[in-house]
Amino acid sequence: MQDSPDPAAQRWKGYALAVLAAVCWATGGLTAKWLFSPLDAITASWPLPPLGIEVDAVVLAGARAVSAAGILLVYVAATRRQALKVRVTDIGFLAVFGIVGLAGVHVTYFKAIAYTDVATAILLQYLAPIIVLIVSVLVLGERMSWVLPAGVALSVTGCALVVGAIGGDGLAVSPAGLAWGLASAVFFALYSLLGKYAAPRFSPWPLLAYGLVFAAAFWLVYLGGFASIAELFSSSSGLVAVLYMAVFATIVPFAAFLKALHYIDATKAVVTSTLEPVVAGVAAFALFGEGFAAPQLFGGLLVIAAIAVVQRQPGVEPTIEVPPVP
Repeated sequence: MQDSPDPAAQRWKGYALAVLAAVCWATGGLTAKWLFSPLDAITASWPLPPLGIEVDAVVLAGARAVSAAGILLVYVAATRRQALKVRVTDIGFLAVFGIVGLAGVHVTYFKAIAYTDVATAILLQYLAPIIVLIVSVLVLGERMSWVLPAGVALSVTGCALVVGAIGGDGLAVSPAGLAWGLASAVFFALYSLLGKYAAPRFSPWPLLAYGLVFAAAFWLVYLGGFASIAELFSSSSGLVAVLYMAVFATIVPFAAFLKALHYIDATKAVVTSTLEPVVAGVAAFALFGEGFAAPQLFGGLLVIAAIAVVQRQPGVEPTIEVPPVP
């Protein structure tokens, strides 16, 4: 007789996967900023060769989705082919998940970076926990207690300190950047809620594989074919950057986040992923010598405190048995 999984161990597995997603997403944001930066700024502050071409946020979102879809399809087909079998009735949901949950997240986040900076884009996107919390309580029946609002408040305040919105001058907001950043929060919240809805029905690999296929198809139609993204692959730097973002800033973190939703609820997963700006700030300090002052350090501690607080929430946890990976 097989022993039942330990609930505490399952929860901690969920938090570990959400942390992994945050770390990978942080590196993706830094890579995207390099691709968007003017050549003189890159030469002055980045230890990477200039790309030599002007990169549009929408083109990068399309190249990222197409590359990630191709890589993941090959991997899943080679290692767990049975996972690609889905019911015809699921195709509609998978299309919505790919176009709204993945394509929407990518383009709005990159547009926010292009119009502002990485710090501002991350902060605005991580207003998503507030949206997820409201929907979870009002629509999904999650019990409200002091824990989740406190955790969300701590995480958002911590993000604001880390990116310089409070006690600093690192926040850059334009009307267009604010609009795209708020849109990225909405789409990230939708991605989290759609992923939570899908958790009992799909394992992460087929969900992400089909989601990326529909996202890639959307971008190829929208951009007018593969030729629109071909220039990004014309240089070795562009090719490496896009492939890195496809694997380590798309496939790995999105799969880890979806798997985390099998073990913890959407609000806790999103709050945990607010470690992203902390990781990005520390990485920028270590690699590029960017400032990381006392307010930013305190903000990082607030984010960690938020994660510790939300794991005490006694509300609705996943009760489904996690489907085995084929």
